Amino acid sequence: MKRVRKLAAWILTLAVMIPFVFTSVGCSQGADADTDSNQVVIWHDKEDAVAEALLAELNRLVPDVEFVLEKKTSLTDSLKLSGNDPSASPDLFIFAHDKIGVFAEMDILAPVTEFVSEETLSSYLDMTVDAVTYKGEIYELPIYFETLLFMYNRRYMQDEEVPSTTEELYSYMQANTGRGRYGFVEQHSTAYYSAAWIHGFGGSLISEAGEPLLDSDAVKNALSYHLKFVELMPGETEYSTVNTLFIEGQADSTIGGPWMVPSAREAGIDLGIAPMPVVDETGLSLSPYSGVQGVYVLKHAAESKKETIQQVMTALCDPSVGIALAQASGCAPANTACYDDPDIAEDEMVTAMRDTAQIATPMPNIPEMDVMWTVTGNLLSDVNLSGEDVETAADEAQKQALDLIAAMQ
Repeated sequence: MKRVRKLAAWILTLAVMIPFVFTSVGCSQGADADTDSNQVVIWHDKEDAVAEALLAELNRLVPDVEFVLEKKTSLTDSLKLSGNDPSASPDLFIFAHDKIGVFAEMDILAPVTEFVSEETLSSYLDMTVDAVTYKGEIYELPIYFETLLFMYNRRYMQDEEVPSTTEELYSYMQANTGRGRYGFVEQHSTAYYSAAWIHGFGGSLISEAGEPLLDSDAVKNALSYHLKFVELMPGETEYSTVNTLFIEGQADSTIGGPWMVPSAREAGIDLGIAPMPVVDETGLSLSPYSGVQGVYVLKHAAESKKETIQQVMTALCDPSVGIALAQASGCAPANTACYDDPDIAEDEMVTAMRDTAQIATPMPNIPEMDVMWTVTGNLLSDVNLSGEDVETAADEAQKQALDLIAAMQ
């Protein structure tokens, strides 16, 4: 019996280790791909709808190339293990832009400008190109992006009531919060969400050079100002809480990602999407972080499969790719030519993200940012949930960030 149990456990472990694969021909490993210059292995961590739409477009646009899309649940860790080894790594991979600095410092990436001209990239949204640039080099071809949106339930907040400034938002919250209802909710103590308020005060969590800025006046002013909004929101700020309150009609408005839209529409909510409010004290809009998803080229593939990679990267610049992904999953294309398509131009969520891209802030792509997510999250919890003094908490968080970054060197 023990031997049977051990065998069953071994089989279960093996099954978990096998990655989920989308492919036009079958499963393949890096070593197999390297022996065939006409085969391209692509790692990704995307949802099924995105992977399927992308594979369909690649097969249509480059029919002579054999594509193997392999889904990795921990793509960063996989790349750290495989590095630039052609027998173990992919040729290309699709991932968010915020890890570019990590991969570039590993020296495994080829600049995409080896395959895509600057003239071609000039038709992409400026924010997306800025996001994928690290130390003067463009290491990712932007395909689509996501950003937070101001969303509201028209059953409770009428179009004419949508706040254009943060003080208008606060007044609405005061008038419509109480007895289990909220005028506005957000993940107020999560760094990714609260960064919008810090940017609205002209601040930032970290400089381009990797220096923490948590003790800056802009950050302290933003946290102090934001406190009065936090007091009119629930203390629990996890995604599930905020999402449930909005979906169940207990919150009139929220700042959330496009991933909330399908469930809101399924719940029958008459969903409105509006521009981010402007901070009265600064005249700047709340500026949420934006994440840009795109394609990276491994150095070994750039050298050994140059012509094939050139074909693929050229195909990925075709507007039809961004259009297909927008239609499949509501992705906002990075290529501005995609918005000439009537279906895309009429998609309220996609066009709202494009508009928000004008004021959004790309997530920092430097390695030091890894430290800032945790330190900033702790700072927000100390101030918003534990009632600690903003000045003291921010200064302490700055010291922690400096120590942790120094330890990375």
